[in-house]
Amino acid sequence: MENTYKYFQRDISWLSFNYRVLMEAEDRSVPLYERIKFLSIYSSNLEEFYAIRVAEHRGVLMKKHYTDEEDIQTEEILAEITQEVNRQQREYYRIFHEKILPELRQENIYLYQNESPEPFHEEFVRDFFNEEVFPFLSPVMLEAGNIRTFIRDHRLYLIVRMIKKDHEPRSSSPAYQYALMKIPHAKVPRFIELPRHNNTFYIMFIDDIIRANLPVIFPGYIIDSCYSIKISRDADIYLDNEETNIVENIRKKVKKRKIGDLSRFMYDQAMPADFLAFLCHAFTITPDDLVVGGRYLNLQDLAHLPNPGTKELQAPLPSPMRIPYLDETGSMFKAIKKKDILLHFPYQSFDYLIRLLMEAAFDPKVEEIKITQYRVAENSAVINTLVSAAQNGKRVTVFVELKARFDEENNMQTAEKMQQAGIRIIYSIPGLKVHAKVAVILYKNQAEGSRKKNFAYLSTGNFNEKTARVYSDMALLTCDPDIITDINKVFAVLKGNIASPAFRHLLVARFNMAEELRKKIEREISHVENGKKGKIILKMNGLQDKDMIRELYRASEKGVEIDLIIRGICCLVPNQPYSRNIRVTRIVDRYLEHARVWYFYNDGREEVYLTSADWMKRNLRRRIETAFPILSPVIRQEIIDILHLQLADNVKACRLDEYLTNHYKKDTLPPLRSQEEIYTYLQSRILGTSGK
Repeated sequence: MENTYKYFQRDISWLSFNYRVLMEAEDRSVPLYERIKFLSIYSSNLEEFYAIRVAEHRGVLMKKHYTDEEDIQTEEILAEITQEVNRQQREYYRIFHEKILPELRQENIYLYQNESPEPFHEEFVRDFFNEEVFPFLSPVMLEAGNIRTFIRDHRLYLIVRMIKKDHEPRSSSPAYQYALMKIPHAKVPRFIELPRHNNTFYIMFIDDIIRANLPVIFPGYIIDSCYSIKISRDADIYLDNEETNIVENIRKKVKKRKIGDLSRFMYDQAMPADFLAFLCHAFTITPDDLVVGGRYLNLQDLAHLPNPGTKELQAPLPSPMRIPYLDETGSMFKAIKKKDILLHFPYQSFDYLIRLLMEAAFDPKVEEIKITQYRVAENSAVINTLVSAAQNGKRVTVFVELKARFDEENNMQTAEKMQQAGIRIIYSIPGLKVHAKVAVILYKNQAEGSRKKNFAYLSTGNFNEKTARVYSDMALLTCDPDIITDINKVFAVLKGNIASPAFRHLLVARFNMAEELRKKIEREISHVENGKKGKIILKMNGLQDKDMIRELYRASEKGVEIDLIIRGICCLVPNQPYSRNIRVTRIVDRYLEHARVWYFYNDGREEVYLTSADWMKRNLRRRIETAFPILSPVIRQEIIDILHLQLADNVKACRLDEYLTNHYKKDTLPPLRSQEEIYTYLQSRILGTSGK
């Protein structure tokens, strides 16, 4: 059977996930401005997809970068991507025009669309343009074959076609001239609130304010037409000789990111064919580069659409819960010494991590803090506490992953700030990313492996207080000496002091993670073969690795029941003879499902691991990841209960089928929205706290 196993192509699977995001924009049970936010998220996701994944495929064709494209040729993948994206773009604009705009009007909010301002707004629009916009415009005339301007990625441009007023055009072939004009996004907002009229709020795209004043910009011309365009460029960083000087190498690559190769040319689908042909010739754009859009591009800006209406149009996030046990105990160290503690973000406050680090910074018994940094917030409170610790004489070591995509510059700046404060910085490992999210706090005069109390923080998410408000993650606080010994070995690997460590509790990618996972799957198969129950639940962001998927297929064939909660990429194909015991659930809701949880029934001796790792090739082979066991029975059951709530979700959960279609779950049970139920569940347990 193994030779007949099927796998979804990873990028097409990702597009299925992004379409699931788009489905939220059409869900009328979601407040209107939250639906608009999902339109923004969809656009932002797609922007990054083209800047990284599509650019990588194009790099393969150009022989610049090489990748392992299995089963499907690169050309076929790109064609399938274009076909699917164009289909989704049509859906996107249908939802925007047929659903969102009419519902805004029902709320007396009018967003101008493809029309001149009403007479009662003409003076305001003219004055706003002259005073706030016109000084920042720099139109450039275009001549095919003689283009001296560079189109920047992610920027919105208007292309204007016009005819000189003193020219007598022949009806068959008018002498068109073209001009390119960048919209000044840094100087003016994308959406301009106009004066209220007859109890109606009016909003206008800055694009349309410029369009309404084109005769002022080009006084000697008759304006024929004007369309929006934008491009995406290759934004990935390809490092060849990292070992020479990784910091300077990445710094140079980041600067070149904005001039990368073209990966997408997006244009208004209303643009005439001859207009588009001129642009393709002028900028050397091939048909494979073209992606259709609407009149308004860069719609990730919809996240900033003003809401002059009622608060009911948005759904404010609930305040993170406090944990009375931690607040009443006062000292985080004392609380952790008594029992392991599990924190749930964003349901519970991220402040407890800051308190832990701050207590370590000022406790005279603390000698050392070691922590990994993948993505941190700008002006990070976490970094500020580490700086305080160093200034108080603690030995602070931070492993900084400079290759965290799109966070390279922030990570370099943060690292420099920490170095200036006396913090020891360990930079990226050549050829690897360090994605583990761990920290240890070590007391003085203790040899490594000491059974005295030290403290550890292990998480599924980053040390980032900003994303902790919208990413759903879990973090364990423990003083278990064996786990702390294992974490110290991870840091020894990062320092280059150990090449082949042996871990007692942690599963660490590139050392024992894949092997131990196979053993645990094989154990579930063995239980079924002995007439017992076999059960696996895996919650992750992505599932791509074919070796691990093959293990799941094999377990399914043997009768192991497998539930997958996969938010994003899922290359496993359900509803096949070899996957008949596997169900794939995808949850998209207000919080980004980011926690990774692995559950194995183990003949009733249930095992639960929390982890930073997805089952992607990169995570299991080209990263340092950690998975840590939950040893507290109370916390273990808490996580299992939450997994069951998510599997029971019949409001925001979809089932993925063999065609990558997202189907809302249909059952006769009362509605259950897992993120709301998790909040309620944690509230009900809060007096007992999350660990005993």
